[in-house]
Amino acid sequence: MPAALSLTAPTRQARQARAAVAALFLTNGAVFFNVVPRYPQIKADLEVSNAVLGTALAGTSIGALLAGLLAGAAIRRFRSARVAAFGIVVTTIATLVIPIAPNWIALGGALFVVGALDAVVDVAQNAHGLRVQRLYGRSILNSLHGLWSVGAVIGGLMGSAAAGLRIPLAVHLSISAVLFSVVAVIAHRFLLPGPEDAERSAEAQDLAAADGHPIAPAAHADRRGGRRSFTGSAVRILAVLGVLAACGALAEDAGASWGALFLSDLHANAATAGLAVVAFQAAMTAGRLTGDRVVNRFGQRTVARAGGVLAAAGMGAALAVPSVATALAGFALAGLGFATLVPAAMHAADALPGLPAGTGLTVVSWLLRGGFLLSPPLVGFVADLISLRAGLLSVVLAGAVTVVLARVLVNRT
Repeated sequence: MPAALSLTAPTRQARQARAAVAALFLTNGAVFFNVVPRYPQIKADLEVSNAVLGTALAGTSIGALLAGLLAGAAIRRFRSARVAAFGIVVTTIATLVIPIAPNWIALGGALFVVGALDAVVDVAQNAHGLRVQRLYGRSILNSLHGLWSVGAVIGGLMGSAAAGLRIPLAVHLSISAVLFSVVAVIAHRFLLPGPEDAERSAEAQDLAAADGHPIAPAAHADRRGGRRSFTGSAVRILAVLGVLAACGALAEDAGASWGALFLSDLHANAATAGLAVVAFQAAMTAGRLTGDRVVNRFGQRTVARAGGVLAAAGMGAALAVPSVATALAGFALAGLGFATLVPAAMHAADALPGLPAGTGLTVVSWLLRGGFLLSPPLVGFVADLISLRAGLLSVVLAGAVTVVLARVLVNRT
């Protein structure tokens, strides 16, 4: 069944809210990636080894994992608009500790705080984006994730330019903090007011039943003491959605962490090897910016399954017949195939009947970050034990798992 399309034009409020939440996604992507190109300078200033720097950088993922589960409570207490917008402001302030960190332990602590804040902001901006999507009556979340990727590129270019111009790190991050804090505060004025479920219609609870969703017969939301109850079926579906999100994380990390090494093994020069992550991210960004139109036409389940097949076939062919050209094509097809998977999992988790506001998004986002944390050592272990070609079969496996588990997604927005 194709996705249901809205027959009415969005209101002015909806259009303004979409622009505002889009600004938050772009800003969120830009804040942290302003720091990434300055890692070499940070390493030199602290006079630490690669292993020590890597340990400090792990603070970001650890902070995200430990704080990520608090996002739902924060959203219910303060609402997604405030958490997303002002969370970005607080995150930019936290980045200002990085230039003054006297040692790697302090750097790790600063990055721990940044990662924790980013995890909460990420859930909040997705929750608000889904509120706006409900007003539109059609998918818009993929384009928001695409703008996050654009923001990451902008942040990376800003950081690279600052490093090239030898702008002091403290000055650079202060400029970044002021610029993106102003954007976030202005955007907050145009976000949607009211409670998190203000846009949910009475029939939203029956969305799954109308589309043959696996949990439809058992999922019913009722109010008891102001709280929603939820079924065991909803919990199981939520776990499956988390696995789907983790599949997307595994594929994305494969392109970022191992793409250049794989091309180097194929005797590509340094400049060409670096194109692996570019091919993956460029294809993923293009897929997200155009993904809403495809999802609105064919539905999330169909697009996710087709994407899984595309990614598995593309990377499988690249690993079966390895060359620089096939590897670049394989990473590009993987990026395109997984482009809409994480937004689809987030949307489905947010739409699960019976869960308190923000809970589904929080759990899926937490499992997504767990995928990013576990993927590098998993692929690395297989690469050391057998070969990197064998380790990258994880992308093929993720595509196959997506095809099977995508049944929990619905073919409408």
